[in-house]
Amino acid sequence: MLRCVYAAVASMALVTSSHAGAAEAARPPATGENFSLVDPALTLIWVAPGSFLMSGTHGAGDDTMVTLTRGYWLGRTEVTQSQWQAVMDSFPLPSHFKGSDRPVEQVSWELAVDFCRRISEQERAAGRLPDGYEYCLPSEAQWEYACRAGTTGVYAGEIEKMAWFDANSGAQSHPVAQKQPNAWGFFDLHGNVTEWCADWYGAYPGGSVNDPTGVPNGQFRLVRGGAWSAPAGRCRSAFRLSSPGNHSIKFLGFRLALAPVRLVAPAAVK
Repeated sequence: MLRCVYAAVASMALVTSSHAGAAEAARPPATGENFSLVDPALTLIWVAPGSFLMSGTHGAGDDTMVTLTRGYWLGRTEVTQSQWQAVMDSFPLPSHFKGSDRPVEQVSWELAVDFCRRISEQERAAGRLPDGYEYCLPSEAQWEYACRAGTTGVYAGEIEKMAWFDANSGAQSHPVAQKQPNAWGFFDLHGNVTEWCADWYGAYPGGSVNDPTGVPNGQFRLVRGGAWSAPAGRCRSAFRLSSPGNHSIKFLGFRLALAPVRLVAPAAVK
């Protein structure tokens, strides 16, 4: 009899603890702190404002000193297939390589943006979306700033330890967060799958700019990061690609950001 009572009390304690944990995680994000969404279960890391040098891949004389004047949050990992399904249940799982903890891939830019929009609507309705922020794809500058994590070299660490690329991937994607993170705690920015950014593909502006959002229009969208199929040279912090927004490829996924609502044009530093 007592054993049954103790079991019931323990069960109630577990339920209470579970609800408390969910309530804790469901609080609005606080500036300067990492936080986790509840549904989908997804952790975002706070990135404080700062500056870094964006340098053209071939040294074309368009080096740009970028200052990000407002902090933002970025997904600790690429969006996984289980996270995708939690939000996009009306769409079939698009991935070529199946696995709940593998990154979702074969996702077009348009569908990635729709994923972000749905989370914005969900969190706004719940009263957890900070004023002036939206869930979105990161800008190219936000992506590279997080990838570099304060470094200035070719990679943010040892590429073999940080990335799945053509030399070690076995020609397939892998579950996220198995390799070494960068200094700020982000996984797989150098490899696994390449990632959509919000910007149109275009030349760097050069000089010094605040909060750049790329060229105002274009034909292709920006893609950043290495992939399981890429050689090491295409996994560099500065490497950039472009792709039509409706393309879906088995090495292309995305990462969720919570960032300031985008301005129409970047503000130049006088």
